Amino acid sequence: MKMIVAPLLRIFFRPWTEGMENIPDEGPAIIASNHLSFSDSFFLPALMKRRVTFIAKAEYFNTPGIKGRLTAAFFKGVGQLPVDRSGVRGAGEAAIRSAVAVIDRGELFGVYPEGTRSPDGKLYRGKVGGLARVALQTGAPVIPVAMIDTEKVQPPGQVVPNFGVRPGIRIGRPMDFSRYQGMENDRFILRSVTDEVMYEILRLSGQEYVDIYATAAKRQIAEEKKRADAERRAEQRAERAAEKAAEKERQAAEKAAEAASKDAAKESAKGEDGSGD
Repeated sequence: MKMIVAPLLRIFFRPWTEGMENIPDEGPAIIASNHLSFSDSFFLPALMKRRVTFIAKAEYFNTPGIKGRLTAAFFKGVGQLPVDRSGVRGAGEAAIRSAVAVIDRGELFGVYPEGTRSPDGKLYRGKVGGLARVALQTGAPVIPVAMIDTEKVQPPGQVVPNFGVRPGIRIGRPMDFSRYQGMENDRFILRSVTDEVMYEILRLSGQEYVDIYATAAKRQIAEEKKRADAERRAEQRAERAAEKAAEKERQAAEKAAEAASKDAAKESAKGEDGSGD
């Protein structure tokens, strides 16, 4: 990743970084980043001085087909940890245990507190759980990170990246939550820690903040799109119906005009016959 992908990213995209000195040369830390694009999974670990282990959704590891195998090979190759987001009981605890193991080894653990990619470039509410639980359980510092313009490099749903965009990474100072250590089961403390980290990410990124979860925003956007598509189809059906009605009226008018013309011709013919007598 660092020997091959990183040089290519620098050549083709010329990414900039700020605050790289905030990443410790050794020892454990938690990297908490916003999530704008699939390409975050390339830029962030490739440009960091040290290896960062992220948890990634299980679909990246078990999707069938050639693309699925290539995706799984990439995520396994960079040491990412699969996590089941389907709501299976115990999946969240397993992910936290994996994260704690990374920290215990003195490594960098990466997490996207929003839980999923932003659907529209805005920053959404951080999910209570992984980030705060791991921070309080291990005492590791949390380093806020803002990905800048990566959604312009590879917008959601786009496979081929845009090469005319120069993305960036802005890294904040480590945040110490040792004052809350041992309180990882207090949901109010977990919420407070998560919100504090999200505020720092917001300050670094300059994004617009929306106080709902990104998953809920995605549902709203999907529902709005579905509603808009339904309205558009209804309008198209109405237009086609109006066009058909207009065509019928035109045909009826032509038939009426033709019939009137024939009647007039018959009357004229009768008149000519009568004058001859």
